[in-house]
Amino acid sequence: MYAAHYAPLVRLAYVTTGSRPAAEDVVQEAFIEWYRRGATVREPVPYLRRAVVSRCTSWVRRRRLERRHAGVAEPAWTADSADAQAVRAALHRLNPRQRAAVFLRYYLDLPEAEIAEALGCRPGTVKSLLHRGLAAVKEELDAG
Repeated sequence: MYAAHYAPLVRLAYVTTGSRPAAEDVVQEAFIEWYRRGATVREPVPYLRRAVVSRCTSWVRRRRLERRHAGVAEPAWTADSADAQAVRAALHRLNPRQRAAVFLRYYLDLPEAEIAEALGCRPGTVKSLLHRGLAAVKEELDAG
């Protein structure tokens, strides 16, 4: 279970947090929590996705609050190409739930029902998150 799902969950967490060490920590915490819950979790993969998204959202909120109080600007993304950098910057400007929805849909190719379960919302909310997220990314890329 761990070996099969660790890497995709870290990628999900990385897209949301923008930090590889934080992503690894978040995923480790999610697996620990799943292990502690044991038999009470009927479907571990959706549980782990939701735990990762929830922990990432909390992590991002804490970091923004810390930066705001410290007066530090948001970090810039680095990439090999200008196109990749523009896409990452546009994704970084999305809120964590939109970013997670876009990643789950277009990178992990999950259906809306599974994304809704991972995000703890209804499928209609997923459609809205995807629509608004993609519109924001398109607007950002068209402006640049």
